[in-house]
Amino acid sequence: MNYNSLKGLFIYIRWYFLAGLGAILFLLSFFISFFWHIAVVYLIAFLILTLLDCLLLFNGNRIQAQRIIPDRMGLGDENKVNLNIFNGYSFPVRIMYIDELPVIFQNRDFRRYCQVLPGRWMEDQYMVKPVSRGEYMFDRILCYVQSPLGLLQRRYSFDAARLVKVYPSTRQLKKYQLLALSDNTQSAGVKKIRRLGHSLEFEQIREYVQGDDARTVNWKATARKNNLMVNNFTDARSQLVYCLIDKGRSMKMPFDGMTLLDYSINAALMFLNIALLKQDRAGLITFSSGANELVPADRAASQMGKLMETLYKQRTDFTESNYEALTSLVHHKLSQRAFLLLFTNFETIASLERQLPYLKRLASRHLLCLVFFENTLLKEIHEGHPDTLEGIYIKTIADRFSFEKKQIVKELRRHGILSVLTTPQNLTIDIVNKYLELKSRQMV
Repeated sequence: MNYNSLKGLFIYIRWYFLAGLGAILFLLSFFISFFWHIAVVYLIAFLILTLLDCLLLFNGNRIQAQRIIPDRMGLGDENKVNLNIFNGYSFPVRIMYIDELPVIFQNRDFRRYCQVLPGRWMEDQYMVKPVSRGEYMFDRILCYVQSPLGLLQRRYSFDAARLVKVYPSTRQLKKYQLLALSDNTQSAGVKKIRRLGHSLEFEQIREYVQGDDARTVNWKATARKNNLMVNNFTDARSQLVYCLIDKGRSMKMPFDGMTLLDYSINAALMFLNIALLKQDRAGLITFSSGANELVPADRAASQMGKLMETLYKQRTDFTESNYEALTSLVHHKLSQRAFLLLFTNFETIASLERQLPYLKRLASRHLLCLVFFENTLLKEIHEGHPDTLEGIYIKTIADRFSFEKKQIVKELRRHGILSVLTTPQNLTIDIVNKYLELKSRQMV
């Protein structure tokens, strides 16, 4: 036991109670002499137990601790953190451990208690939920160890610094992959769309079999072969699909701990993954006061990695979004017709009208679908039944904002622009459904 190790010595509250009891005995001895002998014996026993406890705790380094954490975490997901502690003492110990979480979690009172048997590992786990993208630094692990005597504590400090990156959530990717490749979309709330017409992409001419659509009969081939022949079509593939993500101040609006930008980035990742599964070429453009990031559309195996690395570092810059810069970039970089899914937010018809000329220019050359958000708080107020004058005023204002949102949808439709008005929690399902609907109608 050396001086440096004694720096980790802490006195537990039980020690103070016992010391206080000794002080009371000495105080009573001033009035009753009999208590003097009891107080002296008590003090000697108390000091011996304190010294014994110190020797037990500081007899070598007997505690080990390690944190097991993934290299990446998903934004908005419950991520598991495992912490293992080994007891090298010959007796069971009680441990209070503190895992120094990243500052961004704002958890200043994180502590957990456990009891570990001698020569055993203790496994504990807890969940963390990141609500913003970026780098999270997990720091030291502090363990405060008590022997069975419980008078003192020894602090062990383990350097377990670990930098973890928080990316857009990928936990739902497999779920939506399955939905995109099957017809069971109703199970996730995605309505089933009846396929209309035929693809414009011709595959082959083959012999007619029972059940083929009579409208696909190729009469010229039938006359040459003297057998009924039909045209076979396949889904159109390798279409250009771009997500346009607005990073202006309107996307900083919070919802359930995350911003609209965070929800949009999560949904964009799911959508682009499904577009790649549908053999389309997926790309990305982000913009705010100017056009910031451009990931050209591609179908390469590495495309999802590029998209994730780009989405992971996007931030709101609290400026007015520059739709003119976006329109200029799309005009110069996208020479072919593409499906543009624009994530943004308009609260009033006036805010839409300022950007409508640029949206019309985008829609004139590309298939544009604008995604914006319902205010769920206003929706709850709208559906309520107030019984006070103040409540009626608030409901009237909420109804006005709700009406504005519906007017935005009508105005966009009038100019031939598709739109999806949704809530943050239903965002992914709604845009996946819209994409599958457009694919079924051969519009993408």
